[in-house]
Amino acid sequence: MMRRSLIFDVSIDTVFRTSLVFSIFMFFAGHNAPGGGFIGGLVAGAALVLRYLAGGSDGSQQVGARFAHVMLGTGLMIAVATGFGGWLWGTEFLENTGVGAELPLLGTVKATTSLLFDAGVYLVVVGLVMEALGSLGHEVER
Repeated sequence: MMRRSLIFDVSIDTVFRTSLVFSIFMFFAGHNAPGGGFIGGLVAGAALVLRYLAGGSDGSQQVGARFAHVMLGTGLMIAVATGFGGWLWGTEFLENTGVGAELPLLGTVKATTSLLFDAGVYLVVVGLVMEALGSLGHEVER
């Protein structure tokens, strides 16, 4: 068995965690602009690929690769169901609508259907990357 480098493991762990935080930032920064969920999902997917390259299938199993199909399905259902959100408010299919509320410490907070759609896209992209790592990476290790 090959010994792994402690410095490499700590470096990858730091980059992994930082990339996940950055992907969440990208998700929220772009939810009213095109690509927030997709770009955030790609950054999170790149972090998962780094984790896989550092630790193999053991490293990817630590971040929940066993539930990739659940993430894919849930994200797809959220993205499709968001299209019907416009109909609930009396507008067109997939039209951006939302509600706002005044919270004491946060001020005005808005929840839009584009945020929910981007959350679905984010889950689909991350789930797809995890499925690809699980299926393609398993063959490499054999």
